[in-house]
This record gives sequence, C-alpha cells and structure tokens, in this order.
Amino acid sequence: QVQLVESGGGLVQTGGSLKLSCVASGRGFSTDDMAWYRQPPGKQRELVAAISSGGNFRYLHSVKDRFTASRDYTINTSTLHLEMDNLEPEDTAIYLCSLTTPSRSVYWGQGTQVTVSS
Repeated sequence: QVQLVESGGGLVQTGGSLKLSCVASGRGFSTDDMAWYRQPPGKQRELVAAISSGGNFRYLHSVKDRFTASRDYTINTSTLHLEMDNLEPEDTAIYLCSLTTPSRSVYWGQGTQVTVSS
C-alpha cells in the first residue's frame, strides 16, 4: 500500500522561506516519478516541480529561480523535498505531492497549505 505524507506548509511573509517534504512509503520507489503540484484558491492545479526516476528535473517557469526540489531514497521509502525561497503572495496554494508509477498509476498526498502574506 503506497502512502504519501506531506509536511512543512505554513504561513510566511513575503520573501520568506519554507521547506516541504513528502514521504512515500510502502515499497521501493526507484522506478517512480514524484512531483509537487499546487492549487491556488479558485485556480487550476499546476505542476510546480518534478523529479523523474531517472533524475530529470522539471520546474514551473515562475518558480525555477526560487524553488529547489530534491529527492532521497531508502529501501522502502522515497522523500521528495521542495525548498521554497523568496516566497511571494502568488505562491499561496495547497501544495500536493504526487507519485506516478511506471504503469502510470498516480497517487496523491493529502496536501499542505502554504500561505504567503504581503
């Protein structure tokens, strides 16, 4: 049973930093892609950062100079981190972690709220 548990959201002022983490557990994850998405209030969900199983990175254009994704592995877990610096009010959203298997099944975490005050 794959589980994704996110942590690290909160309230921060403009220009501040937060680090999000998402722990995938239940089996080995060396062949799975992981990603952070976000859903701002009243808007569609968008991809923020992704790391493929092959180590390829992808970032939303508006965050690529401010956010840094990284990924750790153990035998039965994989943790996806998102270091967010120089946060802006436009970054306010629910941030969701996703995991995509080689067969293209997608798992989602419960989400964590990030609020940036002006």
